Amino acid sequence: MKRLSIIIAAGLLSLATGVVNAQEEAASMSELLRLIEQGQARDSQEARQREAEFNQQRNQQQNLLNRARAERTRQENESARLEQLFEDNQTKIVAARAALDERLGALKELFGVLQTVSGDTQGRFNASLTNLQYPERETFLVALGSKMASATELAQIEDIERLWFELQREINESGKVARFNHLVTKADGQQEEMEVVRVGAFNLISDNGYLEYDAGEGSISELLRQPDGRITGSADDLFNAEAGYVNFGVDVTRGGILGLLVETPTLAEKVDQGGIVGYSILALGAVGLLIAIWRFMGLSSDSRRVSAQLKQDSASTDNPLGRVLAAYESNKGADTETIELKLSEAALKEMPGLTKGLLFIKVISVVAPLMGLLGTVTGMIKTFQVITLYGAGDPKMMAGGISQALVTTVLGLVVAIPMVLLHTIVSGQSRKVINVIQSQSAGLIAEHSEKNG
Repeated sequence: MKRLSIIIAAGLLSLATGVVNAQEEAASMSELLRLIEQGQARDSQEARQREAEFNQQRNQQQNLLNRARAERTRQENESARLEQLFEDNQTKIVAARAALDERLGALKELFGVLQTVSGDTQGRFNASLTNLQYPERETFLVALGSKMASATELAQIEDIERLWFELQREINESGKVARFNHLVTKADGQQEEMEVVRVGAFNLISDNGYLEYDAGEGSISELLRQPDGRITGSADDLFNAEAGYVNFGVDVTRGGILGLLVETPTLAEKVDQGGIVGYSILALGAVGLLIAIWRFMGLSSDSRRVSAQLKQDSASTDNPLGRVLAAYESNKGADTETIELKLSEAALKEMPGLTKGLLFIKVISVVAPLMGLLGTVTGMIKTFQVITLYGAGDPKMMAGGISQALVTTVLGLVVAIPMVLLHTIVSGQSRKVINVIQSQSAGLIAEHSEKNG
């Protein structure tokens, strides 16, 4: 009705517009009447045409609506059918699984164990050094794991036998030393294919020393730094051996102990941790060692010459005792008191030469631990400064100061202990010569006093 009212209003508007136009175009009343009749006829025809088009469109929309309703009904029926089919399939699956479990019986437990073992074996093989020689077994284990995880396939006898074979081969290879060629990443980053020796499932070595195995990448690389010479020497012996038995350092942790050995600082690195105080202690110890060696050689020479002088009748001026005896021979005619004074004067002249340097060695033996204590205090101050700035949450931040404190203490003791021993040895040599001089002087005075008594 609303659409029909709009059409009627449009027709009336058109008729009015036509009347106005006709009045403008008509020359007489007759002509105007004729034009009005023509306009009415034309408007009536257009209205009927529009009404027919409207009815046709309304019929088409009704047909579309009917088809949509029919499609909805069909889809609802299809949905109900599929839901019923799903419920039927669920029932069939439950029944099929029950029948499968009943038929499998004890095999179900076997397949569960087989799935667990295959998963564990895959992880072990990926981390094993033998995987470098037998990489194809990973594909088999992945396929076996996928088969065991699915509900549509079962493991075959061949799969179980192959898994048993791979486990047995891993056991056998863990007790063998094998040689093979493989791509190795060198310390400079370049890759080169070289001969590699595998020691069971524990270590890999080449002609350059120990190698590192990356299980994630499945690659081999040289260590950035080899362990100490003794361990590296055993690796060279094994690599160059053709038969027999060779002493070799096996890392039973498969890289753990070797990593700790590599990270262990060398002697130069430990000394460097002591800083300026550590180097000062070493320099002081080197000076003391040179002085001790120099004085020990000089006193040993004097001791040999004094021993030789004791066997001679005439005085020789190339040794302290000979120079004291020469002073006695030049004053034989004097009285006892004069002889005693002359011998005392000659002995005193020899004392500086026999005791020089000994006091400095003793001072070094006392100063070295004090300098070590200084380094300890300096290192602890550095540690507390780090704690103040960054807190105590990260021990690595405090490691530098603690290392300096401990290293300087060790260096101070390392220098002080040998200096004490060297001072004892050198001063013993000096006292030995001095005692000989004193005893010989006393003997000469006694002998002279008896002759002139």
